[in-house]
Amino acid sequence: MKKRLYGGMRLSTITVMAIGISAAASVIICMLIFNAVFNRGLRQDAATSSQQAVTQTAVEVENYLDDLKKRLTNISDEIYRSVSVEDAKKSISVAARFENDINAIVVYDADGRILMYGGGDGEIKKEPCENLSFDKEIFDAAEDFAVMPPHVQTLFKEQYPWVVTIARRVYRPALGGEVYEAMDFEFSHIANYIDSVGIANQGYCYIADSDGKIIYHPQQQMIFSGIKSENTEELLKSGEGVHFEKNVIRTVKPLSGSSWSVVGVSNISDLVSGRMKKVFAGILYAFVFCVAAAAAAIQLYSQIVTKPVKRLVSAMQTFEKEADSFSYRPEPEKVRELKILSATFSHMVGMIQELMEKVRREEIVLRKTELKALQAQINPHFLYNTLDSIQWMCERGKTDDAVKMVGALAKLFRISISRGHELISIEDELKHAESYLVIQSFRYKNQFTYKFSVDKSVEDCLCNKITVQPLIENAIYHGIDRMVDEGSIDITVRAGENDDIFIDVKDNGIGMTEEQCRNILQKERSDSGGIGVKNVNDRIKMYFGEEYGLSIESEPDEGTKVTLHLPQIRKEPENEA
Repeated sequence: MKKRLYGGMRLSTITVMAIGISAAASVIICMLIFNAVFNRGLRQDAATSSQQAVTQTAVEVENYLDDLKKRLTNISDEIYRSVSVEDAKKSISVAARFENDINAIVVYDADGRILMYGGGDGEIKKEPCENLSFDKEIFDAAEDFAVMPPHVQTLFKEQYPWVVTIARRVYRPALGGEVYEAMDFEFSHIANYIDSVGIANQGYCYIADSDGKIIYHPQQQMIFSGIKSENTEELLKSGEGVHFEKNVIRTVKPLSGSSWSVVGVSNISDLVSGRMKKVFAGILYAFVFCVAAAAAAIQLYSQIVTKPVKRLVSAMQTFEKEADSFSYRPEPEKVRELKILSATFSHMVGMIQELMEKVRREEIVLRKTELKALQAQINPHFLYNTLDSIQWMCERGKTDDAVKMVGALAKLFRISISRGHELISIEDELKHAESYLVIQSFRYKNQFTYKFSVDKSVEDCLCNKITVQPLIENAIYHGIDRMVDEGSIDITVRAGENDDIFIDVKDNGIGMTEEQCRNILQKERSDSGGIGVKNVNDRIKMYFGEEYGLSIESEPDEGTKVTLHLPQIRKEPENEA
């Protein structure tokens, strides 16, 4: 028994392990949470940085295209205000000559034939000719301005510039009706700006059209040679915004007024690698600090808590062996809970020793007659288990529960003694029963619940002492103890007709048959060694008459109700000294 009771790990070992594991777990959890939050934050920062770069690039390209559209509009207005075709040609030539980034200005008829032009060296290859800058389907599909992809212009002799054409369809009666006014501008301005855009160390931007075809890429040669590829078509289907793909961030920003989109590509590790190294270094330093702090905390905890607990455990073990001669003096502990536990144990030792002395005295008196022995006999097994439970609670540090149990045990003994009186008030009898239930609820680890419903008007009436407790004991041992589900005990005190009192003890235990109910009233003692139910019935009849006593109602698997029938006898007030 002792080997099983005192086995297990020491408190100091458990304390060190608990603090160490808790500290390590806390640090690891904090690191994981911080890492997840920090990574999410870094990814968001990287996405924001990429989005800002792409948005800025898109704004610059849009502004440049808008400027070109305004210039084409101004040239178109000049053509419209021209009084003759020759005057219109002169306006086109002047505009093309003074605009550095404009390579050519061309007016086409509805069939794509050149009506007039300006720019270049002034000499076209052949006339009339069809320019590659003219794409009737693209021009007609545009609502206002049409922007063609970059292409090589082949209009002029010995000139093959890389240009982008912006055109608009207008109605000019002087030129024969519907015409197309187009302006070829050198793409190098946009290309140079795209080349200068950088996202972190290795990121870049490129331009693609709505079909996924690359308009311009900083690594154009690698794209053309097949060394590098961009899945632009699938990316554009995902729409505008930031898209994560493994360790790569791709940002899409459509250009207003054209079918182009600016796409930014950046590497997350490239954006966050430097910051992550600093963060992990900080985490490592924090971990080392936490380990050192945990070691210091363990040492301090050992001095303040572990050693006093060991002293208290040693005192409890000594008290178990030498209860009669044991003397305990509480130590001035630093921890409030340990101080309370030590003081409570000291108080408990005194109470138990006093109770033991009372038990000895009562045993001498109770031997005089069998009736008095049955009236006040305490179940030794119940007392041992109660004291064993109190010791267990003290060893586990459950001082509040130990105090409650000791108090309930003391009250149980006090009311059982009742200064030698056989009749006590119903109020005291119920207190006695409640003290018994408190002790049993601790021993049975809340296996059952109990409830008192008392008519206050009969609390001062007298009844035989120790009449309710044996019924509760019988309900616990023979009804609830064998149940799987939680049990319940209801104690009801009610006033009846003809100045009678009824005390019901009802449980939801396994119940009994009618034959078992009859047998109970024939037993002299309960199976557990306590006061027998028959003895309760006999004493009531002895003091109050045959019309009073005990009745039992029970059904198997339904529960049992035992009813005490008593007369209303009021307690006389005690004379003051």
